[in-house]
Amino acid sequence: MSSLNPYTYLTLSMQPGSSPRLHISFHTADLHVRAGMLDKPRPYLEISSREANVSISTTGAGPVTDADLSTARLIFDAAARYLADCERLHTNQSATKTATDTAA
Repeated sequence: MSSLNPYTYLTLSMQPGSSPRLHISFHTADLHVRAGMLDKPRPYLEISSREANVSISTTGAGPVTDADLSTARLIFDAAARYLADCERLHTNQSATKTATDTAA
């Protein structure tokens, strides 16, 4: 298994006639994740590392819309899948390491 140092990867693509596209990949466990309420009131979700910050809030910084609720549910579902995959892989990796250590 390869072991890389943690990092954040950021790319910006700009094509003529298209909106710029920003891509941020966090490859680190050193993330700060928080959620809360801003003025008006409106909710926000923030994920950040030392190198980058991603904030999500309501459409146009306005009141919560049906689309905002849909997006929040998609984020929740994706986070639950990510957690389940991490737990499953961690359990498998721990079991493999234990079996390898016992065999040695």
